[in-house]
Amino acid sequence: MKEFTYTIKDALGIHARPAGQLSKLAKSFADTAVTITANGKTVNAGQLMKLMGLGVKQGTDVTIACDGANEETACAELQKFLEANL
Repeated sequence: MKEFTYTIKDALGIHARPAGQLSKLAKSFADTAVTITANGKTVNAGQLMKLMGLGVKQGTDVTIACDGANEETACAELQKFLEANL
């Protein structure tokens, strides 16, 4: 299992557009389970409504965990996405 922590910098937090993109990216790693933890809750990052339900605001630390065959690639791509969009 690989994981990393990222602090959300976007003033709107994880809102609809980037949440949809993040969910789609997480689902693209079919053989790797991707979870996101924030505010004491952990959800499957590929499930948009659960991701939105975390209520992540600016300044919140989120932990992304990847477990599976492509965990290295998944974590690297997700970290790149967060840095570029959130």
